[in-house]
Amino acid sequence: MSDQQTPMSQRLQDSAPSSGQAIRFLTAATIGGVLLGLSGLTLTGTVISLIIVTPVLVLFSPILIPAGIVLFLVTAGFLFAGACGVAALAALAWIYNYVAGKHPPGSEQLDYARMRIESKARDVKERAKDYGNQVQQKTQEQPKTQEQQKTQEQPKTQEASVKGS
Repeated sequence: MSDQQTPMSQRLQDSAPSSGQAIRFLTAATIGGVLLGLSGLTLTGTVISLIIVTPVLVLFSPILIPAGIVLFLVTAGFLFAGACGVAALAALAWIYNYVAGKHPPGSEQLDYARMRIESKARDVKERAKDYGNQVQQKTQEQPKTQEQQKTQEQPKTQEASVKGS
């Protein structure tokens, strides 16, 4: 019988927690219990305070609600202004690094876009020159045709004046 109990007692001894593990567990359980008790007290105090303050809030709500809205808008405005300032500083730092040649993130994309815009501008410039040349040629051809029409009309007007006399 002692042979059968030895393996069982050894199994219990092997599976039993060490003293360090037991101390850690007791410490965690104690701290968890204390924090749980404090959260319960906080909840109770909050509910009691809300019960006491509710009539005051109802009486002053015509003043407190607009004041709360104004306070919210002012806070949101300051936060937005601060965020815009941070964004501006970040943009200025990026531009400084780009101008200094340090190649900040995204500079390759900016260079690529700049090159594409330059090539498109050259294309537009060439097209505008071509169009200008075409218009100039047409305007030079137009007076010739108008002069030809006038010379053709002059004999007709002379004939009409001769017939009318």
